[in-house]
Amino acid sequence: MVSIPSSIDRPPSTRPPLPQARAILHFYLHLAGFTATTLLLAWGLFALFFLALGGFSFDGLMHQLGNLTSRYIAASPERVASFKRIFVAAHLILVAGLIVLRRHRIVPSALSRRSEDHG
Repeated sequence: MVSIPSSIDRPPSTRPPLPQARAILHFYLHLAGFTATTLLLAWGLFALFFLALGGFSFDGLMHQLGNLTSRYIAASPERVASFKRIFVAAHLILVAGLIVLRRHRIVPSALSRRSEDHG
């Protein structure tokens, strides 16, 4: 009698990964990419803000960053803590706004489509 080999007959090291595990890994890789690009966009908006303050010139940008740096170094610890709170609040607002604008990209496209077999 001839038996048909199945995945149960294979040793554990040669079994293919579970489809659920692949889907979970795909989702988490997509989520990590979404998070990284959102953070890069937020930091780019900060750079654009300083570029705009400097009159959209490289010299003006460096002047504004130098001004911010000199004031930050000379500030008291209370002012530094206040600056950090303002920066964190601005960063959270920017990231939240970017997430709202990019909400259609949170779920990978392969997972968001309905199966055509099941309606």
